Amino acid sequence: MLNIFLSGCNGTMGQVIKHFVKNDKSIKIIGGFDKEPNKYINDFPVFNNLNEWKEKADVIIDFSHFSAFEEVINFARTRKIPLVMATTGLSKKNEDQLVELSKDIPVFRTANMSLGLNVILDLVRRASKILAETFDIEIIEKHHNKKVDAPSGTALMLAESIKSSLGGEMNFVFGRHTKEDNRGKNDIGIHAIRGGTIVGEHSVLYAGIDELVEIKHTALSKNIFAGGAVKAAKYIAEKEKGYYNMEKLLEDNQ
Repeated sequence: MLNIFLSGCNGTMGQVIKHFVKNDKSIKIIGGFDKEPNKYINDFPVFNNLNEWKEKADVIIDFSHFSAFEEVINFARTRKIPLVMATTGLSKKNEDQLVELSKDIPVFRTANMSLGLNVILDLVRRASKILAETFDIEIIEKHHNKKVDAPSGTALMLAESIKSSLGGEMNFVFGRHTKEDNRGKNDIGIHAIRGGTIVGEHSVLYAGIDELVEIKHTALSKNIFAGGAVKAAKYIAEKEKGYYNMEKLLEDNQ
């Protein structure tokens, strides 16, 4: 059985994962970390100080707030526990810290745990190589009104994937408020919408002369992210130290 330590266990995604794994007899949550340890009744001990956790877990799944990032990675490094980092809103410095951490332990990182969205990434890379010469590229993401970071980490992941596939010559334009010049040929527009209870929707729009091509992913429930995180945990638990992502997981499972 795979023993999981769930960081951010009393957050929205933490609770989704808690209920999701009840149907999987091969995995068990044996401890949790949250700044509000008594917010929910859980069938595992929850701590607001990681130093209080004395047991041994096989892997950490982290869906905590990005303000807890330093605590979580130091805990993972000190205890030598493989880490699935699913927290959003991380800075470039944080991402670099994860790469550095992967020199000591296995680290799995992706801005979006959905398997479907990560397949979309591959489609977007292919489409961009073919269409970018004569099509303008815009990214539109929509999320619920409680999401604090904008644009989403997934939108940025899509933009970076497109940029990389085109040789790194593209410029990111975040909205166009106050802009008075025309759209640049190498621009990728990135737009964020926040409202209601939208779980998550990402569209990459290719706008050409007299035609539009749109690649879109819609999340209908947060279970898809829980499923991806659990799959990542099972994948990384037996790996050697190193940096892993969903693209590598999908390649290894073909």
